[in-house]
Amino acid sequence: LEEISNLCDTFVSCHPNAGLPNEFGQYDQTPEEMAEIVGEFALSGFLNVVGGCCGTTPAHIAALAATVEHVVPRTVPVVEPHTRLSGLEPLVIRSDSLFANIGERTNVTGSRRFARLIQEDDYEAALDVARQQVINGAQLIDINMDEGLLDSEAAMVRFLKLVAAEPDICRVPIVLDSSKWDVIEAGLRCIQGKGVINSISLKEGESQFVEHAEKARQYGAAVIVMAFDEDGQADTAERKVEISQRAYRILTEQVGFPPQDIIFDPNVFAVATGIAEHNRHAINYLEACRLLKETLPHSLVSGGVSNLSFSFRGNNAVREAMHAAFLYHAIQAGMDMGIVNAGQLAVYDDIPNDLLQAVEDVLFDRRPDATERLTTLAANVSGVTRKLTDDLAWRELEVGQRLSHALVEGILDFIEDDVEEARSKCDRPIEVIEGPLMDGMNVVGDLFGNGKMFLPQVVKSARVMKKAVSYLIPYIEQERSESGVTGASNGKLVLATVKGDVHDIGKNIVGVVLGCNNYEIVDLGVMVPATEILDTARREAADIIGLSGLITPSLDEMVHVAREMERQGFDIPLLIGGATTSKVHTAVKIEQQYSGPTIHVNDASRSVGVVGQLMSAERRSIFVDSVREEYGRTRLSRASRDVARKLIALEDARKRKVELDWDSYAPPQPRALGIQSFKGYPLTEVVEYIDWSPFFRTWELKGLYPAILDDPVVGSEARKLHNDAQALLRQLIDGGLLTANAVFGLFPANSAATDDIAIYADDDRSTVCAVLHNLRQQQEKPPGRFNYCLTDFIAPQVTNLPDHIGAFAVTAGLGVDRLCTDFEHDHDDYHSIMVKALADRLAEALAELLHHRVRTDFWGFAPEETLTNEQLIREQYTGIRPAPGYPACPDHTEKQTLFDLLDVTGNTGISLTESYAMQPTASVCGWYYSHPRSVYFGIGKIAADQVHSYADRKGMTVSEIERWLAPNLGYDPQAEATP
Repeated sequence: LEEISNLCDTFVSCHPNAGLPNEFGQYDQTPEEMAEIVGEFALSGFLNVVGGCCGTTPAHIAALAATVEHVVPRTVPVVEPHTRLSGLEPLVIRSDSLFANIGERTNVTGSRRFARLIQEDDYEAALDVARQQVINGAQLIDINMDEGLLDSEAAMVRFLKLVAAEPDICRVPIVLDSSKWDVIEAGLRCIQGKGVINSISLKEGESQFVEHAEKARQYGAAVIVMAFDEDGQADTAERKVEISQRAYRILTEQVGFPPQDIIFDPNVFAVATGIAEHNRHAINYLEACRLLKETLPHSLVSGGVSNLSFSFRGNNAVREAMHAAFLYHAIQAGMDMGIVNAGQLAVYDDIPNDLLQAVEDVLFDRRPDATERLTTLAANVSGVTRKLTDDLAWRELEVGQRLSHALVEGILDFIEDDVEEARSKCDRPIEVIEGPLMDGMNVVGDLFGNGKMFLPQVVKSARVMKKAVSYLIPYIEQERSESGVTGASNGKLVLATVKGDVHDIGKNIVGVVLGCNNYEIVDLGVMVPATEILDTARREAADIIGLSGLITPSLDEMVHVAREMERQGFDIPLLIGGATTSKVHTAVKIEQQYSGPTIHVNDASRSVGVVGQLMSAERRSIFVDSVREEYGRTRLSRASRDVARKLIALEDARKRKVELDWDSYAPPQPRALGIQSFKGYPLTEVVEYIDWSPFFRTWELKGLYPAILDDPVVGSEARKLHNDAQALLRQLIDGGLLTANAVFGLFPANSAATDDIAIYADDDRSTVCAVLHNLRQQQEKPPGRFNYCLTDFIAPQVTNLPDHIGAFAVTAGLGVDRLCTDFEHDHDDYHSIMVKALADRLAEALAELLHHRVRTDFWGFAPEETLTNEQLIREQYTGIRPAPGYPACPDHTEKQTLFDLLDVTGNTGISLTESYAMQPTASVCGWYYSHPRSVYFGIGKIAADQVHSYADRKGMTVSEIERWLAPNLGYDPQAEATP
C-alpha cells in the first residue's frame, strides 16, 4: 500500500491540474478528483513510474482502484531476438533481411583519399566520403582512425561529432573500428543510437575479452568478434568455428550478452596470391559461415570483403567481379553483413562468363592453375596489353632445347610437361637431370660467368630447376629403392649463419647459385653453434663448410669455428662470407687459426668459381697456394699500416673533442617526452621512403637508383627486377602479409666528461634511468681536426642546459618467415629472397620516415623541413640517428640499453640474440641527436687505455670488451700485458 501511495503522489505532482501539497504533505484534491487525475495517467500507460512522495490516503488508493477496475492489463508482447541497431533511424536485421552493406571508405587504412583528408585536417571533405557511402547504399559506415602518426582518439572523437551534426550521414548506425580500446570507448561516448564495436577478440585472453564485452553492454553496443585467439588468427574452417563457439559461450553464459548483438567475423583472407596455402581461404570462410549459422543461434556473420581480392589491387574490374561472386555464395552460406565499397559492387549476373568462371575457379580452388588463368585474363580485363612472349615459337624446339630455354628465361608454365616428355625418352629419370636439365643450367652458368646473365635471372632459373627436380624425385626414389643406383653431385657443402646471427639473404643466394651448378647444399639456417656445424659436416661427409654473418660479433664466432675445426682435425676448405667479413679480416684473424684452406668469398657470383677450384683435383693446390700467398702479403701490409697509424692517449683525445658554443645554444625542447609506439604501421606510407639502391646491391647489380634502370649493361635486368619487386610489394601490402611496428622515445639527457650520456626519467633530471656509453676516436689528426665522440653533441651536465636525446626501434619483418617458408615449399627461392630484401628496405624506410616525423613534429627541431627522398638518402637533414653496431657506436651490447629503455620487445616484437642481432632481421634501432653540428663518423681503431676505461664504465671485464670491439682494437690483446 505504501508503494502504491507513493506512486499516486508522484502522478499527482506531475499533473498540470494538481495543486501544491499542504504542510502535512497532502494535496488539495478530493479522492474523486485524485482518482480522475490518476486514472487519466493510468489509462495513458504511465503506471510504471516509481514515485517517492507521501501523503496519499487510503481513500485516494480506493478511488484509484475503482477508476482502473475496468482496464484490462496490456499483454506483454513477445520481442523477437532480431539484431536492432540505429543511428537516427533504426536498422533491424532479421533472418529474412537482405545483406547489410557496411561502408568501408571512412577508414584511414583502407582508403588513401580518406587518410589524406584526415591527415590534412580537411574533415569537411572527409564527411563527403561518409555521405557518399550512405548515398551509395551503405546501411552502416565503418570508421577507423588507426594510423601510425595520427592521434587516433582525437581524430575519432572530432569526426564523430561532425558526423552527428549531419542527419544524412548519422541516420545510419556507426561501426567503430580500431585496434585500440581507448579509441573505441572514446567513440562510444560520441555516437547516437546503437552502434557496433569492431572488434573484440580472445587474442589477449579471456579476461580482457570479458572486460571489453561488459563495457560494450554498458554502452549498449553490438560487437563484432574476430576469429582470433591466444594462438593467432584462424585460417582453417575448423579454427574459425572453434574460436567463435568459444567466444559465443563466454558472451552469452558469462557476460549475459544478447546473442543477437553478437556479430562474428571469421576472417576473409586473400586468395590468388600465388601461395598454395592460400588457395582455400574463400572455401574456409564459406564453410565457417554455414557452421556458425547452424550452431550459434541469433548471431550474425560479417567480413571484410575487399581483403579477398588484394592480389588484384589496381584492377577494379576483376576485384568487383571477385567481390560480387564471393558475396553471392557467402550470402547463401549465411553471411549477413560485410564491409564493402557500396559504390563498387557488380551484379553477379552481369559478370562476363569467362571472367566469372575464372573467378569461381579461384574461389573454390577448382584447378591448380586457377590463379595463373585469372591473372592472364585480368590483363585483358584491365585493358593492359599483354605481350604473349607467348611468342611460343620456342615450343616447337626439341625437348632438350625447350628445357634449356625455360631455364634461361625462368619460365615455369610448361616445365612439368617438358620434363615428363624428357623422362619418357630416357632410360632412367636421373638422366633428365644429368642431361638436358644440367645442359640448360650449364648455359645459365656460362651466361652468368660471362656477365650476360644476372643474379635475379639465375635465381629464377633455380626456381625452374627445383620445380623440374621435384617432379622427378618420386621416380628417382622409386628407381633407387629398386636398384640401389645413385646419382652423384659435384660436391657437398654445409652452409650456416653462425651462432648469434640471424641474417641469411646472402647465404641463401650462394646456396641457390651453387645448387644451380649441381652442388648439394646442406643449409643449417641461422644461429648455428660451432658444434652443430662441425657435427653435420662430419656426418654428411661434407667437402666444404661455408660460414655467413652480418653483425661484427659474428666475426669472432667465425674465429671460434676455425679454431674448433683445427682442434678436431678437419682439413676441408672453410669459406667465409657476409657483409662485415673481408679478405683482410679473414687473412689476419681467421686463416691463422686453421691449417686447412680458408678463403673469403666476396659475393655469390664468385662462389661458383671458388668452389669449382677447390673441388678440382688438378687446380685445387695451385689455387689454395695462391690464396695463402695473397693472404700472407695482406697480413704484412696490415702490420705495416698498424705501425704507421699512431693512436693518442684517451685523455688527449678528449681534449680534442668537438668545440661547440654551449653558451649561445638553446637545445630544442620536444613537444612531448616519453615513449610512443605504433603497431601495424601503414606500409603504404613507408614505401615512399624506400632507398632502392641497396636493394639492387643485394642482387649484385651495381648502380644507383633510378639511373641503374637505364644502365647500358644491367639496366634491362634491373628494370625487370624492379617491376617484380613492385608487384610483390603491392601484394605484401595489399594482402597485409607483412606487419611493421615502431617505437621511439624522447628523454632529457646531458653528457658527462667520461664520454657517457646520462638519460633522465623526467625533466627534473633527478633520476637517471639509463646511461649511454660512447667511444671516442683516438687516431692522431692534424691540428684543427677533432677526435669525435657522440657524447660531444649533447650538452654537458656542467652547462645546466636542458638537452635531450631520442631512441627508436622499427621492424617491417613480422610475417617474413612464414612467407619465405611458403615460397621455399613451392621451390621459389626467387620470391623468398625478394621478400627478405623488400622487408629490409621497408624497415630502413620506416626508420627514415619516423626520423623525419620526429624532426618535424614530435621533437620538432626542424619543423620547416621539406626534403625530397633523394635528399634524405644523402642525409641532408638536421641531426643524426646513429645505430649501435655501426661506425660511430660500434658496440652491439649498447642495444640492450636501448631495448630496456624503450621496452622494444614489448612494444614492437623485436628481440635480441645472445650476440645482439635483432629478430626479425628486417629491423633497425638507434639514437636521435638534434644538434645542428652533429655528424656521422667512424670510431676507427682504439687503444688499450680506452678499452680499460670503457670496460670499467660498463661494468664488464676487459676481455669481454675486447671480444665485442675486436675489429676496433688498435693492438693485439694477447700481446698486451694485463694491468
